[in-house]
Amino acid sequence: MSAPAGRSAGATALLLGLILLLTGCAGLRPPGAQGQRLDPWESWNRKVFAFNDALDVKVLKPVATVYSDIVPSPVRHSVDNFFGNIADGWSAVNLALQGRLKASLEQSMRFAVNSTLGFAGLIDIGTEVGLERKSEDMGKTFGRWGTGTGAYIVWPLFGPSSVRDSLAMPVDWLASPALVFDGGVNKVAIYSLQTINARANFLRASEMLEGIALDKYTFYRDAYLQRRGSFGNDDEYEVLTLEPAAASSAPAKP
Repeated sequence: MSAPAGRSAGATALLLGLILLLTGCAGLRPPGAQGQRLDPWESWNRKVFAFNDALDVKVLKPVATVYSDIVPSPVRHSVDNFFGNIADGWSAVNLALQGRLKASLEQSMRFAVNSTLGFAGLIDIGTEVGLERKSEDMGKTFGRWGTGTGAYIVWPLFGPSSVRDSLAMPVDWLASPALVFDGGVNKVAIYSLQTINARANFLRASEMLEGIALDKYTFYRDAYLQRRGSFGNDDEYEVLTLEPAAASSAPAKP
C-alpha cells in the first residue's frame, strides 16, 4: 500500500472510531445536557438541517460517489493536501493573532515547506518532518479573545455553525483558495472541487452513520460543538441572552 493510501485508510478508521465514540456518548447524555442548552433555536435548525440533508442525498452524495469512482485515491489525497496547505497558512495567521507565536512559527514553517518542496502543497512533507498541523480559524481566535460560542445555528448550504463562528465566517472566507481567481466560473469550480472532494472522503463514514445514529441532527450538532470546544465552556449565560421567547427544544414536525 502506498503512503497516501495508507494515511487515507488510517484517517477513515479514525473517523469511524470517532463516530462510534460520539454516538455512544450521545446515548449517555441526559435530557437538558449542554448540547440542548446551546441549541435554543432547535426547531428552526432542524428544518434547515432537513433541507441540507435532502440536498446532500439528492445532489452532493451522488456526485461525490461518481467522483470517488473516477478519481484515484492518491489524486484525491493530493487535493486534500492542497486545500489543507492553504488552511495551514491561515492557521499560522490565527495562531499569531492568538498570541501563540511559537505555534504560529511552526505552522508557518509547515506552510513554507509544503508550498515549496511539496509542490504547492500537493505533497504533505511537513508532517513527514514532524511539523504537525494545528488547525485554527477566526472563530477559534475570537474564542481565544474571550468571545463565547453563542447559540448553535444551522445555515442553508453551509451547515452547522454558531453565533461566534458565523461572525467569523466572512473573515475566514478571505483565506479561501477561490479568492485568488478573478473569474466567477473559476471560483465556483474551486469551491465545487473542495466540497466534492471532502464529501467523497466522508462516504464510508456517512454510510455507517446512517445505520447507527438514532437522530442525525443531534449527532451532527453534538459532534460540531465538541469539535469547536463548546462543551465544558461557560457559554450558558451567553446562549440564554440570545434565546428567543418562543424557542423550543422539541423536534420540528414535518
